[in-house]
Amino acid sequence: MTRAPFVALDGLGAQLYGARYAPPGHAVASLASEAALAVLIALRYQPADLQGIADDFVLGWTEVDAIPERAPDFDEASTRDFIGEWLGSRRSLLAAIRSKVLPEADVIYLNPRHPAAAHVPPLVMRPFDFAQCLHRPPMLDHYQSSDNRKPPPHDQN
Repeated sequence: MTRAPFVALDGLGAQLYGARYAPPGHAVASLASEAALAVLIALRYQPADLQGIADDFVLGWTEVDAIPERAPDFDEASTRDFIGEWLGSRRSLLAAIRSKVLPEADVIYLNPRHPAAAHVPPLVMRPFDFAQCLHRPPMLDHYQSSDNRKPPPHDQN
């Protein structure tokens, strides 16, 4: 999940500004093991009312023929140290970090400086609209009405 101008898997943003687990100066592309995790993480950085957010979000995916190296479940500082060393060593293309947002899924880091990164296909993308995704469900009022919260009466027959 990203905005359309930033879909390249070159890791330039992280190189300039750092990422949650990567110090500035290291190129890394942040991915997710599941689309829902990518959406949830991106949503955390949007205003609660979704007013004024960019309208150029895209959800992208690609296939990578590599098994991620599992980052140990360290505290945040130790995880950053591990990822910094991993990026510098270029020993594997991918690293998997258990998500703090959704522990059943992984944040996947792609090292664009690894030789295999040149063979990773570009992202296939589709537009993504938070407002459309998070619209008020049509049945919400029905389920929240006081009459519908009561258990149905028992059949007397």
